[in-house]
Amino acid sequence: MNKHRILIAGGDMRQIYCAERLSRDFEIGLIGFDIESFANHAGLTVADVSFHKYYDCALLPVLTAGNDSNIYTPCSQYPLTADIVRTLLSENSIVFAGKVNTEFKEVFQGYEIYDYMLSEELNIKNAVPTAEGAVQLALEELPVTLNGLKVLIIGIGRIGTALVRILQGFGADITAAVHSSRGAAKARMYGIKAVPIKRLGNDYGLVFNTAPQLVLDSSKLAEFANNTLFIDLASKPGGIDFDAALSLGLKVIWALGLPGKTAPITAGEIIAETIISKLRERGEVSE
Repeated sequence: MNKHRILIAGGDMRQIYCAERLSRDFEIGLIGFDIESFANHAGLTVADVSFHKYYDCALLPVLTAGNDSNIYTPCSQYPLTADIVRTLLSENSIVFAGKVNTEFKEVFQGYEIYDYMLSEELNIKNAVPTAEGAVQLALEELPVTLNGLKVLIIGIGRIGTALVRILQGFGADITAAVHSSRGAAKARMYGIKAVPIKRLGNDYGLVFNTAPQLVLDSSKLAEFANNTLFIDLASKPGGIDFDAALSLGLKVIWALGLPGKTAPITAGEIIAETIISKLRERGEVSE
């Protein structure tokens, strides 16, 4: 079986570490990066833009195509367009990207598209480094210790339960805000308290939101003390009304991009493992 040729097109340092992992098994070419960003990574080379229709896979970053179809390239001083990427791909290529939207599908129409951010494998593996990054952020922002601090976690899914385990190690006083009796039972299983979202108190020093829809509107935010720190881990549109929080004088941090910002090596390797698993499912990579 021929070795896959994978084009790593744009993105942050996650993609560099992802490329480094993939280079053990595949031929890799990078585009949308200044050479300095991967100069210390042996075996990684710039893609030759004269090799039209050369690559049979492309890896693009999360939130790839904007309104102008430019690819996100924070590690390059030059723009990268979807047109350039398409010229390097063979007709039957598979395009891996994160949080694919309708516009992206139109830009890459005709190619098989796989949204790696919808992968259960990736989301399970990402939970711990995301939670660690969130706690790191809280430690940097809080004027007090986590030990003994009243912490509210909204949502008790993958990231929420990872947060519980980490915060228990710090000795935090943890409560989970839940929608259902199932959530309350899960909180008890982890040895923490549970409270219905409609009955939130005002004595929390730190609030993590993991719910992917609006939970804390203006009326609920008004119930919290003005020195409460809020960290929203949910993807757009987020779970906190930021305008209402601003008008109430509350500090809210929308921590998008975790764990890529705090653990890029781990995040990149997780993406690489997800891509390898997908290619194995298609029967194109052996175990």
